[in-house]
Amino acid sequence: MKFVVIIPARYASSRFPGKPLADIAGKPMVVRVAEQAQASGAAEVLIATDHAEIAHAAARHGLEAVITRTAHASGTDRVAEVARKRRYPAARIIVNVQGDEPLIAPALIRAVAAGLARHRGAHMATACHPIRDAAEIANPNVVKVALDDDGYALYFSRAPIPYARDAYARGIRAVPAGLPVYRHLGIYAYRAAFLKRFTALPAAAIERFEALEQLRALAHGYRVHVAVTRRAPHPGVDTPADLERVRSRFR
Repeated sequence: MKFVVIIPARYASSRFPGKPLADIAGKPMVVRVAEQAQASGAAEVLIATDHAEIAHAAARHGLEAVITRTAHASGTDRVAEVARKRRYPAARIIVNVQGDEPLIAPALIRAVAAGLARHRGAHMATACHPIRDAAEIANPNVVKVALDDDGYALYFSRAPIPYARDAYARGIRAVPAGLPVYRHLGIYAYRAAFLKRFTALPAAAIERFEALEQLRALAHGYRVHVAVTRRAPHPGVDTPADLERVRSRFR
């Protein structure tokens, strides 16, 4: 299996400007992410950015960055621009690893790529892990995914899915035994040809209302394979407080 990792790293952020350059134990965060990606066995790791300072930081640490347009609606669009520039063959597997995941497990990156490689009927692949905390089920910031018996996504939602009618009759207080409830993890793999097609698709109503880009694939009839990891991943960095928690882990 040959796959490449592309890490979208946008400089501007409403909550955390310059986040990809935040220092973590002497290295910028985006460099830490790239190092985890290199450890996954990827044939190539690229940083897709809109900012020269991020590109320079990558180069100082022996990494390759590709400058992309600033006005991309999503990280997926930024990844797709790099894929077009590199002219990858149609079947090449491309893994989109978020630039704010400095603790992402290399094994998870490889598992998502392998899931797409093994399932020829899948157009995309991603990952999830079992939810064991009832508060996460009710939290709209925790994206849930319901799976079919073959490991393909039926639906992604911010709502509690699947909904345990009887167990939740008096509120969501515990995770019912045997309920297959999973938290979606924001990592994606695509074949190069589908990535180009996906970014050209019109946004679906369910995608706009849920604010979940992956629903575009399901709405247009494409299949998404979901690898289940039993271990909850380390948290990403959304805020300065998150950054301090990650720094403490490196220390």
